[in-house]
Amino acid sequence: MFDFGIQGYRPHWLSGPRAVGKAHGARLRALAGRTLTRLWVVWDEEDDEWFPDCPVLLDFDGEQVEVNHWKLDQLSLTWNSIDPRRPVQWPGFALRWREDAIPEAAPHLGRPLRNVELLEWTGHDAARGTVDISFVFPEGRITVSNALDENGLSFAPPHRQSRPRPLG
Repeated sequence: MFDFGIQGYRPHWLSGPRAVGKAHGARLRALAGRTLTRLWVVWDEEDDEWFPDCPVLLDFDGEQVEVNHWKLDQLSLTWNSIDPRRPVQWPGFALRWREDAIPEAAPHLGRPLRNVELLEWTGHDAARGTVDISFVFPEGRITVSNALDENGLSFAPPHRQSRPRPLG
């Protein structure tokens, strides 16, 4: 199993909102009310940019959810398995974890989470049925989306073709 160069990381790939909700719904719901304390991404030091192939880590007062999209429709959510103080070792890349890399996340740090939504893409294209995970705060949201074989980040309201789905 490919570990993305992250020691101890064992992604568990799921497809579709029903599978994600069944496996993680209760734990995602339990994050409501907890404060976002950190958001970590892997940074490509050579290109000086976010490396979106690796998981995005959101820490809610010590409960860390690790979000990763892969291939066309696979999503892995893992919990408290990645230590961002450890190196990322992906051959051919100079990578490291960065906590302050995404300035758009700063307004949500120190804020309580209101809700988590699974967003299913309903468009008539190859992405149909993919699942994004959106963390809703009193003053906005952070969505980790499927950018077709890597992660995307959005801080805007969901696209009109993204349908919220129940969490299990």
